[in-house]
Amino acid sequence: MTWKVLNGNGDTAAGRDLAPQRRQRIRSIVDSRRAARLEELSAALGVSQATVRRDLDELAAEGKVRRVHGGAVAMDERPSERHFDVKAVEAAEEKERIAARAIELLSPDDTVYLDSGSTVLAAARLLRGWDRLTVVTNSLPAATELAGRGPRLILVGGEVRATSQALVGPLTHLLLDTLHVDRALIGTFALSLEEGLTTTDPAEAYTKELVIERAREVIVLADSRKVGTRSFVRAGRLEAIDILVTDNGIDERVVRSLERRGVKVIKA
Repeated sequence: MTWKVLNGNGDTAAGRDLAPQRRQRIRSIVDSRRAARLEELSAALGVSQATVRRDLDELAAEGKVRRVHGGAVAMDERPSERHFDVKAVEAAEEKERIAARAIELLSPDDTVYLDSGSTVLAAARLLRGWDRLTVVTNSLPAATELAGRGPRLILVGGEVRATSQALVGPLTHLLLDTLHVDRALIGTFALSLEEGLTTTDPAEAYTKELVIERAREVIVLADSRKVGTRSFVRAGRLEAIDILVTDNGIDERVVRSLERRGVKVIKA
């Protein structure tokens, strides 16, 4: 078999049958070179640039490559995580819009879990004065933001993770295993169709998964730069997410794929 049999736009039955093999070949080329242009991939596989473009879009949606103008670059399987204070000032306007839209999904008498993360912290700031609300959180910044400012506040115990300023790990099980929350506002380091929620730290992933299991509705807050990427360890299955609140930068093809998997996408 040669790759040159996949000519045209790849929409024939044979082209569809070989698409997974072709995409694996594309991924291998991108990973080995760390980056590849459309025309290079088209020539290497003997298919049109339109076919390669569709394949790259699919691979990007699965978190296997990162799309850039004119081609793709390899994913870093273990990207470094910046300190919470640095992340808090990045894309601040988008995060505030996402937070405001997410807050509209809450009811005044809810029991709400606030996860760690700068976008969830933006949501916490909007909950000042919600005196009928019960907030459970593992986020030290969110707890500081809300202490004595309206909601009933319950802080999850655990080990302090300096990078995210969150309480994480097996000790969080002691409280979380006894609770049920109406809604959980979850932050994430990365989100892909293939892996769901992923993050850099196993202890933080452990705590996120505990919360997701105890929530009636799971609402993920993530700007579009995180969608289509993946990190080191899984923190929640895609099927466990009810709603994704993001910004208008999200690819519509990814939106359709998420909604087919049962995730409602709200753009702020």
